[in-house]
Amino acid sequence: MGEGFPFFDIILFALIAAFLVLRLRSVLGRRDGHEGGYADPFKQHDQVAQKDDKVVHLPPRGNGDAADDLFGPRQPKEESAPAGGGDVAAGIHQIKKADSSFNLDEFVAGAKAAFEMILGAFTSGDSGSLKPLLSPEVHGNFVEAIRRREHAGERCEDQLIGIKKADIVEAYMRDRVAHVTVKFVSDQVRATRDENGDVVDGDPNVIIEVVDSWTFARDTRSRDPNWILVATESPEQ
Repeated sequence: MGEGFPFFDIILFALIAAFLVLRLRSVLGRRDGHEGGYADPFKQHDQVAQKDDKVVHLPPRGNGDAADDLFGPRQPKEESAPAGGGDVAAGIHQIKKADSSFNLDEFVAGAKAAFEMILGAFTSGDSGSLKPLLSPEVHGNFVEAIRRREHAGERCEDQLIGIKKADIVEAYMRDRVAHVTVKFVSDQVRATRDENGDVVDGDPNVIIEVVDSWTFARDTRSRDPNWILVATESPEQ
């Protein structure tokens, strides 16, 4: 009998240990939604991002992630001078008076990301991803161009090699709406193929320099930090 109690103690401790192990596994094995482990592709500036219900979203300010804020500052920082001279500087000053959070460098970084994503969505014919980034008029023009291309049985191949320059050439307030025009100089490969795959325009083997002027706008009275594309222009080259 005297040897039975130690044996019983061993069994008891083993059961307790097993119970604790199971409890630890049940706690440590849970996923609480903060593990990460997925790529968050227009998140924006340094990364490209996707957020909430917008596939190509200009996300809200102030969360500390440049990818979440295409056109708003993460924190105050020294800015570069605008490229367009005194008139542009005066326009930037007026925009800052209306929106103290406006930051020139952050805006340009966001505009570059928007340029790349809008170009990509247009090339692939993804009108849904374009909608939150464009004014109704510009979106309608883009959709019409996509439909004409599809009706003709054509496929667009437009590869952005890189943005060489992105300069602010115009900035002004119209009522409470800020407008900023960015001149993009980029290297691209452009080609259009017909339904048989034959090239009918451009050259898929040649890199060309493309100049575009895009105007972005934002109502400074709105809590929505998103800027939208309201006008495009491609000067004769």
